[in-house]
Amino acid sequence: MATAIFPKGPDFTLENFSSKDFLVQDFIESLSESALPANRRSAPAGQTAFDPKPFIRTFEHALARLASLSDDLASHENELLTGVRRAELQHSQTIESLGRQLDQTIDSFQSLDSSLGPSNGVPNGPRPIDAGGNVAVKIGEELEELDRQSRRAQDAKFLIQCWIEVSQTGELSSLENIRRHGGGEGKVRCAILARQLTRISQRLDPVSWNQVNGDGRDGHSPGATNGHSHDHNTREAIEKFAETLEKDLLQQFDDFYRQQDFEGMRNCANVLYDFNGGANVIALFVNQHQFFIDRSQLITEEVDGDLDAWERVADPDAALPAVEMSLQALVNEAKTAAREESVILKRAFPYYELVLSKFLQRVFQQSVQQRLEMVLEKANTVSDLAFLRTLQAARNCINTLVDDLKAHGLTEHPDPASLQISLTLDQQVDELFVPYLVGSSYIEREKRSLEELYSSLLFKFTIYHSRKKKLPTTFMATLAKSGSELLGSARDAYIERLDSSDLTPSQKTMLLRIAGLKDAESAKNKSEIEVSDEDGVLSVENSKRMLRWLAESVGRSLELSGGNDTPRDVLALLNFLLANMGEIYVETALDAASYTASSQESAKIEPDLSYLPHLRPVITTMHLTLACVHTVLLPLASSSITIRRQMEKATTNAINRMEEKVNSVMQHTVEVVLAWISKLLQSQKKGDFRPKDGVDGAGPGGGWLEMLQTPTCNTTCTFLVKVFSSLNDTIDGTNLSLFVSEIALGVRSLLLEHFKKFPVNAPGGLMVTKDMTRYATTLREMPLTSNARESLDVLAELANLFVVGPDALRDRLKSSAGGGAGPGAGAGAGGLSSLDRADLKAYVIKREDAGSVGIQSVLNGM
Repeated sequence: MATAIFPKGPDFTLENFSSKDFLVQDFIESLSESALPANRRSAPAGQTAFDPKPFIRTFEHALARLASLSDDLASHENELLTGVRRAELQHSQTIESLGRQLDQTIDSFQSLDSSLGPSNGVPNGPRPIDAGGNVAVKIGEELEELDRQSRRAQDAKFLIQCWIEVSQTGELSSLENIRRHGGGEGKVRCAILARQLTRISQRLDPVSWNQVNGDGRDGHSPGATNGHSHDHNTREAIEKFAETLEKDLLQQFDDFYRQQDFEGMRNCANVLYDFNGGANVIALFVNQHQFFIDRSQLITEEVDGDLDAWERVADPDAALPAVEMSLQALVNEAKTAAREESVILKRAFPYYELVLSKFLQRVFQQSVQQRLEMVLEKANTVSDLAFLRTLQAARNCINTLVDDLKAHGLTEHPDPASLQISLTLDQQVDELFVPYLVGSSYIEREKRSLEELYSSLLFKFTIYHSRKKKLPTTFMATLAKSGSELLGSARDAYIERLDSSDLTPSQKTMLLRIAGLKDAESAKNKSEIEVSDEDGVLSVENSKRMLRWLAESVGRSLELSGGNDTPRDVLALLNFLLANMGEIYVETALDAASYTASSQESAKIEPDLSYLPHLRPVITTMHLTLACVHTVLLPLASSSITIRRQMEKATTNAINRMEEKVNSVMQHTVEVVLAWISKLLQSQKKGDFRPKDGVDGAGPGGGWLEMLQTPTCNTTCTFLVKVFSSLNDTIDGTNLSLFVSEIALGVRSLLLEHFKKFPVNAPGGLMVTKDMTRYATTLREMPLTSNARESLDVLAELANLFVVGPDALRDRLKSSAGGGAGPGAGAGAGGLSSLDRADLKAYVIKREDAGSVGIQSVLNGM
């Protein structure tokens, strides 16, 4: 091939410039590189001279090519502009044509609207905008009415044909064909026609409806009436067909249910409602529910449970138990089934509330009731308390179920349940527990349970006090007679209860544990049971336990029975509390303390006041009982004024009776203390206040100066300190102050009489002063009332009458006489103003120097 003298210029097209990566600089560089020959490109720079000619030729060729491309672009652009103008012209023509067509449509519509009738009674007048639409609606309604009349006429014709057929042949072949081949809609139509045929038969063939076992009355043949002859019993034929149709519809409903075709179920249920109110379809739906199938297999399971769990239920000191596990599981399943089934019911039944009510009734009356009865039977074999606690737990559990279902709404979810469903749920709960709460059976069981617990707890207490000997002729024994009889009857009833065959082993074990007895001891005679002195002491802890048990019973009674029976039940529990806590426990302890106190009034040894500290728990128990009555029981009887007044009266009488016995114990204690102090003072020797002077205190009687008090004073004051210590552990506050003040005043009276009996010499006056000071100091250590404290001043002033001289004595006696004239007098004589002249003279004449001239002048001047 020949080689061109000059190299060919670069060749490029429009595509080279349409690329997104096109750069002018790169395009120029490519042109420059193509202009150089290949042999010069590799030569070192500076060795060859620059030759512009190749570049000139290359760029000239490029410019020529670019000009050619520019002409091509201009030609193509002209063609595109021409096409655009043609498209715009065609678009304008199309728009104009569509506008004309729209105008024609509007004119046609207006013409049609005008042709429908005149407006407002004026021909060719203006018409309202919606007048044509109203007329169209009227025409549509008339057409629909005509269509209904046509269908009604056809149905009436077909109905007449069916009646003629059944009355003449005794068959319903036409309806049978529809039932067999008409599908779901055909069965629905058959049901409607069968119902209409029934009404026709009742009017046109009453004889068939009046027949008994197929025989006509009054000698008429079947179907003959009003001159018309019916050879067949239309009633039997129609009812037979209806029964077959109902079976088909029920089967179809069941098929739809298995296919989850809710629309088909709804249509069938709607038609079946005309058959005995839909009872069969509702029963079919409920009976085949998986919940009842599963529960029917499990309902025969025995209620087992852990033995320790049942023992905790029967333990009155244990916390309230939870509901039995199998019953709780059933309740949880029932809640889930009701929620899930509500969704299906609302879609499958037009009368879904009725079906839901039947479903809930079946759940409660069959599954829940059967399981509840089994659980309660098991609890009843444990103990009465276990039965009551299980009943309460079950009621709370089922109430929670009802509240959850109401809040969920079921078919009304997420709104709350309807009024009808709420009433159904409440009614089912009431019917479940009515057998256990009817009449007085429930409260009697509560009382029986409490009686067993109280008798067990107080058994050793009653045994101990029944063995103590009582004085048969005392006034307190007469007052305590009824309490002793009640104590004995409660003890005997408890022993009989332990020996009863009705008592379950677990219940017997629990009662023996509460009583503090062992199984071997329960077989012993009551006279062989060992008791200690601690068993005969009232315990606040036991009182609190008894009140806790009562409070539990009250709360349970309020939850279970409630309503109008609450005041009556609370009254029964109050009477039980007052009889056991009051008469058997508190009053027995008070009678024992009173007997102990009264038996020591004439004792020859120092009285034992150990019974006094035991009064504090008795008083505490009285306060706790009264607080329980006012806080727990009385408010619950507010709805019945009569019962509340009875409760208030019974409580007041019981508390007054207990307070009287407390006062009796304290009064006996005062008498015992003062009797013993009187006995101690009688041991005072005649020479105690007439010591003989020895040389520097030596010799017989010379030790009197070292003696602080006489032995009788020491013994008496020591006894008073013991008494005050015992009282301080028994009572406090105002009661303590009043009680010790009464003792102090009694001691003061004994001392005033005591010092009238002993002669006193000058050294003996000092001993009198020491004794009086010790007596007053000992008594003032007690929390006396202000009056009692002031009355003790006479003791110190009385001692001065034995030691002062005649002149000072005369002044004191005068001050004493003046002190009785008015307030503020007798400042020097102190408490002597409380004594009359005869008493003062009795003390003065006991002075050894009473026969002296000075003392005689004082006595003569009194």
